[in-house]
Amino acid sequence: MDVMKPISSSEIPLGNEWLYEVKYDGYRCILRWSKDNLQLLSKNKTDLTDKFPEIIEYCKSQQAQLQQHLPLTIDGELVVLNNSYQANFSWIQKRARMHHMDSIQAAAMKRPASFMAFDLILFQGKPMTNQTLEQRKTLLQQVFAQINTDKLCYVTHSFNAEELWNTVYTYLGEGIVAKRKKSTYKQGRSHQDWFKIKNWREISGVLTTFDESNHYFHVAVFKNDETIGIGKCKHGLNQETFQALQQLFKTEGKKQHNLYHLPPAICASIYSLDLYEQELREPEFKELLPDALVKDMTWEQLQLSLAMLPESVELANTDKLFWPAPNYTKGDLIVYIREIAPYILPFLQERALTIIRAPEGVEGETFFQKHLPDYAPAFIPRRSVQEGKSLILCENIEALVWYANHGTIEFHTPFQTMNTSTPEEIVFDLDPPNRDSFYLAIKAANLLKHLLDELSLKSFVKTSGNKGLQVYIPIPSGSMSYEQTAVFTKAIAWTMESAYPNLFTTERMKRKRGDRLYIDFVQHGKGKTIIAPYSPRKTPEGTVATPLFWHEVTDELSPLNFTIKNVLELINKRSCPMQFYQDVKEKQQLDPVLTFLQNRTN
Repeated sequence: MDVMKPISSSEIPLGNEWLYEVKYDGYRCILRWSKDNLQLLSKNKTDLTDKFPEIIEYCKSQQAQLQQHLPLTIDGELVVLNNSYQANFSWIQKRARMHHMDSIQAAAMKRPASFMAFDLILFQGKPMTNQTLEQRKTLLQQVFAQINTDKLCYVTHSFNAEELWNTVYTYLGEGIVAKRKKSTYKQGRSHQDWFKIKNWREISGVLTTFDESNHYFHVAVFKNDETIGIGKCKHGLNQETFQALQQLFKTEGKKQHNLYHLPPAICASIYSLDLYEQELREPEFKELLPDALVKDMTWEQLQLSLAMLPESVELANTDKLFWPAPNYTKGDLIVYIREIAPYILPFLQERALTIIRAPEGVEGETFFQKHLPDYAPAFIPRRSVQEGKSLILCENIEALVWYANHGTIEFHTPFQTMNTSTPEEIVFDLDPPNRDSFYLAIKAANLLKHLLDELSLKSFVKTSGNKGLQVYIPIPSGSMSYEQTAVFTKAIAWTMESAYPNLFTTERMKRKRGDRLYIDFVQHGKGKTIIAPYSPRKTPEGTVATPLFWHEVTDELSPLNFTIKNVLELINKRSCPMQFYQDVKEKQQLDPVLTFLQNRTN
């Protein structure tokens, strides 16, 4: 049977009869699961089973647990996730086009796919299509109570459209789907029960060419005084406007084969999902812009538009040079901060921040700030301290972009939240004497991981963004005091120093360290802060404090490889190493550590 397809809508239907789900940017897919067979079928009935062995292998491993539910037919989306709300379309497209098993297996290891299940078509061999959506989802949720993992994920729903939309917007997701609770499962679009509302980006460009063979207009922007194409568009204009535009190109344009070319003069506003491989994805005209200036249709403005910046923040001086050496502007900083928001915001939540501002760029005057200025807008939350001053909090995308717009380059976080007095993580700061000695940080980090592994502790590593590495051990809230973590970090640091006294030191005075790496365990304490994951740094190169996978901590590693220009691309290429940080935090087993501490104090 054909899958039930959502109808495009520009408005979110509201009311008690609706529920709302995240719309993922992937391949619509049916999972058929019986005792003797597993099959992944696209909505066009293409067999994708062999393309995604990680999904099939996981299903087989769970066969015994779900035996009583089989046969099952589950409706969902096949995706490669960047984060919980955003899928990587280029990766899933690449995976679906692979043919050689070696390449498929390698890709499955590098960027495993997930099957996001949102509906149930067959349960215990019985059709569910005449059941209501609520009934189907209740059964599906029961199935996934046993198997919900990163390979097979149950798509939860919300009854608050605004809240879900704001989350999808923050995480740069594709959109949401509104579904009528009482609706049955119908084929195709012969219904008024499912509506998709896409999280469109609105960009502006200049129309340069009309293609008579397919009626598409070519769109371009200016980059370094040259026009570069960014895609083609034909949908969205009313018939009268479309015909007038077509006639203008035909009468005034220079013809070459089926193409009519005009000098850059006609500007347009266009909706698009994104820019992929220099092409707008699913572009649709919003309107022509007769009063717009052609010179404003620039690559730099395109990047700002694609970033989906909050309208509540009025940008200023985006062309100001912030990092002269690599030629990075304030606009580059703002774009980076907006696009990295899904990954940095979780580490800023409920933390009293210390920020470093550089309104004139890294070579100008910089200063620390711990209190919110009086002129801060109302969308930044307040938490008063002594003398009526408010702490600096960053709880949402508007606040994050506002700080960047006011020259904030670095975000430093304490180890406890606003509501706790005990640490939420243990962090070791591995600080070599200079960048040329970064190899010492690599050696120290790998040694530290070995020691932590011996204690069954799961750890994460990131560059400091300058010349060192930092190792995180997330711990459950309230599980350890600062006094306990101090004993632990000191013991580990002394163990490393004793093993390699010529390489590592715990000496606090710089002049006494020589060429040794400083294991800074004192920095982990109440009232202390550390640079947040994914925060830019006030370095000449525009580097970023970047989370790493442990297998990346090799002799080839350099902190200079990670800047505001390439870190997001790196995440899209190989995912975020700290994606499951919160899950590890909640499940971290500290019995070996507490036993270790008890032995130290006895």
